[in-house]
Amino acid sequence: MTTPTRSAGRALGFPQTGPAPELVESGFALENADASFLHRGLNLADIAHVLDLRRRGIVPEDAARELLALLLEVTEVDADDFPYDPSHGEPYNSREHFFVSRIGDIAGWLHAGRPRREAARVALRLHLRRQLTELVEEAVAFARDAVATAETHASTLLPDQTYLQQAQPSTFGHYLLSFVYPAVRDARRLLDELDWVDSSPGGAGCVNGTRLLDDRGPVASALGFRGVIPHTRDAMWQVDGLVHILATAASLLSNFSKLAEDLEIFSSSEFDFVDLADAYTRSSILMPQKRNPYALSIIRGANGVVIGRLTGFLAVTKSPSARSDNLIFAYGEVPRALDLSLRITRLTSGVVRTLKVNPVRMREELDRGYTQATDLAEHLVQRLGVDYRTAYVVVGNTVRAASRAGVPGAQITGAMIDEAAVAHTGRSWGLAGEDLSGVLDPVSIVASRRAEGGAAQAAVADMVSRLRAELDELAAYAAARTAGFDRAEQELLVQARGVAG
Repeated sequence: MTTPTRSAGRALGFPQTGPAPELVESGFALENADASFLHRGLNLADIAHVLDLRRRGIVPEDAARELLALLLEVTEVDADDFPYDPSHGEPYNSREHFFVSRIGDIAGWLHAGRPRREAARVALRLHLRRQLTELVEEAVAFARDAVATAETHASTLLPDQTYLQQAQPSTFGHYLLSFVYPAVRDARRLLDELDWVDSSPGGAGCVNGTRLLDDRGPVASALGFRGVIPHTRDAMWQVDGLVHILATAASLLSNFSKLAEDLEIFSSSEFDFVDLADAYTRSSILMPQKRNPYALSIIRGANGVVIGRLTGFLAVTKSPSARSDNLIFAYGEVPRALDLSLRITRLTSGVVRTLKVNPVRMREELDRGYTQATDLAEHLVQRLGVDYRTAYVVVGNTVRAASRAGVPGAQITGAMIDEAAVAHTGRSWGLAGEDLSGVLDPVSIVASRRAEGGAAQAAVADMVSRLRAELDELAAYAAARTAGFDRAEQELLVQARGVAG
C-alpha cells in the first residue's frame, strides 16, 4: 500500500488555466504600468544573458543569432509601443508571449539558468543607477545656484529666525548656505547608494544559483556593473538598499521643503523679505491682488509624497524573506519617487536662481528688533566678568523695558542696563554713558563672526570656495559614472550586433 504524501490532492505545477480577471486588473495591470521603467533594462539583461549562454556553448549558435536579432529589434522599440498586455501576466510574461509569437520555442532559451525575477532585478538596477547619477547632478545644480545667490548676498543683512522669531543678525547669504550643505551630504549618500545599486544580481537563480553558470562575472561585466552581489539568495531578495534610496530622496526633498516653507513666509506681504519670479507663481482666479507662491506648494507637497512612498515601501517589505511582494511594488514606487525628486530638485533650483531679495525690508526689521541681545550679554561677560546667566537676565529685562518704551535694540543705553542690573543684583554696573554702538550694530556683529562657518564675509567666501570645489568633484564623478554606463551598454549592443549579423 502506498503511503500518501502530504501533497496528495493538492495541485502542483504551473497553472493550467488563465488568470482571473480580478487578478489581471489588480495585479498584472499594476506591474505592466511599471514596464516603462524596466523595458530597456530587460532588453539589455536578456542580451547579456544570451551572449553569456553562447560563450559557454549552452545555446546553439543559430538560436543565439535569432534571439539576439529579435532582442536588438525590441531594444529600438519604445516601451509605450511594445505590446505589454496584462492579460498575459507581468511584463516579463508579455515579452515572452511576444517572443514566442515571433520565433517560437527558441525564445525559451532566455529561461536557461535564470528565473524571470532575475531579469527584472537587473533591469531595475540598470534604471536606478542612471536616475541616481542624474539626481546627484541635479542636486549639484541646485547647490551651485544657491551658492551663487548666497555669494551675491553675502553682505545682505538678515534678522535670522528661530521658531519664526528674530534670533541674531546674520546675512541672507549665510542663511542660504545652510541649505547647501544638507544637499551636498544627500548627494554623497546617493553616491553611496549608487555603489549598492551598481552590483549585479545576475546568475543568482532563485536562491542558490544555477548549474549552468559557474561564473557570475561575465554578465556583470557586460552590463557595466562593478561586481556581483556576493550571496545569491540575498542578491535575489534584498531590499534594504531601496529603503536607503527612498530615505535619501525624502531627506533631499525635506531640505527643499524647509527652504520652501521659509520662502513662503519671507515672500508674504507681512515680511516682504523676498519675492518669487513670476514664472514660479500662480494668480488667484478670484482675488486680483494675489500672486500665490505655487512652486513652493509643489515642493512642500512632493516631499510628503516621497515620505509616503518610503513608509509605504517599508510596510510592504516587512514580510518573510523571499517574497515577491517585496519587489513587485518597488519596480514602480522607487523609480517614481526618484523621478519626482528630480523634478522637484530642478524646480527648487529655478526658484533660488531667480529669487529677488529685498535688503531694505530685512534691514528695517533688523533695526526694529532686538537681535543684538545675545551679543550684548556676551559683551557684559567680557567687560564686567559677570556670569552669563546674570548677564542674560539683566539684558532680557533691559530688552523688555526697551520694547515697552518703544526703544529699538540699537538704541539701548548703558543707563538702561544699569537700571536693570540694580533691580536684579542690587548694584549698578557703572555703564551709564558708555558707548555701546559697536556692540549693538548689526554690521559689526556680523563682521565679528569670523570663525569657520560664521557669517562674516571672509568666512562666507571661504565656504563658497570650498563648496564650489566639492560640487565640481561630485559633478565630475557622477558624469564619469554615467559615461561608464553608456560605454558598457554600447559595447554590449555592438557585440550582440556582431553575433546577430
